[in-house]
Amino acid sequence: MPTLLQIDFPFTGPFGEEMHQAMQPLAESIIEEPGLIWKIWTENTASQEAGGVYLFSDATAAQNYLEMHSARLTAGGVTGIRAKLFSVNNPLSLICKGPIQ
Repeated sequence: MPTLLQIDFPFTGPFGEEMHQAMQPLAESIIEEPGLIWKIWTENTASQEAGGVYLFSDATAAQNYLEMHSARLTAGGVTGIRAKLFSVNNPLSLICKGPIQ
């Protein structure tokens, strides 16, 4: 069953196009993660936060990614990481044009 992972954390930048330039290599590696279907990158300059919403093929892939990514963020000095895992209701999501398979 598809699983949605939501992650956010305090982030002081860069944002916008500068974030795009700085994080492109990371984005290119994330898309290779096992079970990842897509990721939407999130940022909020006003609250100084960043993160993402991910769709994985199953809960195991999502949990494995969460553990790896949390360790990577922590190693980079990030604290205050918030994460949630959700099962996806495919029929309702499709009615609302959710980008799922």
